[in-house]
Amino acid sequence: MTADHDIIIVGAGSAGSAIASRASEDPNRDVLLLEAGPDYADPASTPFDLINSHNNSYRDHDWGLSHSPTEGRTMPLPRGKVTGGSSAVNTTIALRGIPEDFNEWNDHGNSEWAWEKVLPAFKRLERDLDFPDVDYHGDAGPISIRRYPESELVEQQQAFLEAARSLGYPYCDDANAPDSTGAGPHPMNKLGRMRVSCAMGYLAPARARPNLTIESNSFVRRLIVEGDRCTGVEVERDNGLIELVRARSVVLSAGAIMSPAILKRSGVGPRRELEKFGIDVIRDTSGVGGNLCDHPALAISCVAKDPSIIDADQPLMQTILRYTAAGSDKRNDLQIELLSFGANRQGHASFAIAAVLEYTFGRGDLRLASADPHIAPVIENRFCEDDRDAHRLASCFRDTLAFAKAPPLASMIEQVAFPRLDRGIDDETIVKLCKERSGSGYHPCGTARMGPKEDPDSVVNEFGQLHGLANVLVADASIMPSVPRANTNLTSIMIGEKIGEWLRASPTIYGF
Repeated sequence: MTADHDIIIVGAGSAGSAIASRASEDPNRDVLLLEAGPDYADPASTPFDLINSHNNSYRDHDWGLSHSPTEGRTMPLPRGKVTGGSSAVNTTIALRGIPEDFNEWNDHGNSEWAWEKVLPAFKRLERDLDFPDVDYHGDAGPISIRRYPESELVEQQQAFLEAARSLGYPYCDDANAPDSTGAGPHPMNKLGRMRVSCAMGYLAPARARPNLTIESNSFVRRLIVEGDRCTGVEVERDNGLIELVRARSVVLSAGAIMSPAILKRSGVGPRRELEKFGIDVIRDTSGVGGNLCDHPALAISCVAKDPSIIDADQPLMQTILRYTAAGSDKRNDLQIELLSFGANRQGHASFAIAAVLEYTFGRGDLRLASADPHIAPVIENRFCEDDRDAHRLASCFRDTLAFAKAPPLASMIEQVAFPRLDRGIDDETIVKLCKERSGSGYHPCGTARMGPKEDPDSVVNEFGQLHGLANVLVADASIMPSVPRANTNLTSIMIGEKIGEWLRASPTIYGF
């Protein structure tokens, strides 16, 4: 049947926005971008929760998902449901993975994703306001990135960096330098208070193109598959109308939760799971929904001695420490950062110091709960069930406790509300805490990982093309073979940059 569009992109998030912008640079290519949430075409009409980069947007533009970080616990898993996706609701941390992350992707049969191959895309996406002249940064991209100078740090963030210095950690002025380590300001995609999301950076300048159509409140239920090829998508509009929209190529950029769910509802996934819900199996692909990666974290809650320093109108995050666990061969596998404000269970004015495991061995999975597209999938992370993860996070947590005792941060703390230090904190207790109480860094990825077709657990090839089904590709955090040692937003944008550029400049890869 005649295609309605050349390319349909499902999801206007970090990767999807970049792909829509790059692919539509070819005026002869008709591009349709579908977003399940609302769209705000200009900053003047954008709600404050999306503009406000000082804190996350938690409810108004959220999918309402839940997950189980560890056995027996269910917690919210915030994901952005709006143009810009999670880049429009997150903490605006613009942190790259380190070269070793991408060289590991290369080692798993993905040569296009080695460090020297992804660096040009990282440079192309950014406008680094602090280091525009160094050869590993870009100065003209759509995403503006800056770091807080010392004069703009809130009191507890300044104290965190001073404590890091007193504990012997080196200072790091640019955490995105390839060989960087240590404590310093976070690179962040924000200008003043304004969040520079992908909706703002990528879509705003592309909206005027007549060959790019953005349709919001358009929920994709499944792919349309005819024979051995995808010919379009089934879309549910906000008025309840369901229609089929056809294209020469479909790009799934719905994120690490929704992209595998769409694949499964379309008949691409593990046979046993699909048959359980009466879904016709088109491709028995065991890797869809598996290999769920994320960053386990465990935080210390500190009651402030002076409650006046706790102000939820100030930036939540400003600084970071990246370092390597003792005896580890994985550089920068640990991270410690301070959250400027929060409230503990007793309601005291508090801040938190979080220990985060950046390199993980353990994996979770994502499974359908129903064939109904409106029923959220079951998401189980199984954090720290792998003892290698539990023991390294425990060592990070112990290092984090040292911050609470180090000057000048210690003088700002009335008491540590969690964990209860009076009950003793030996190594066994901390490991147990990690296994039972770890939370998510909210960086899910890997659920449709790329790899050669000979790899039975890979879902797509290194160009994002689905194994065994033509005219459909996945391009978002789903395809990461493993979670990078960084917040995942910048890497997700980089994925969109690379695949968007291939669609624009090398369309024969995808049959155009």
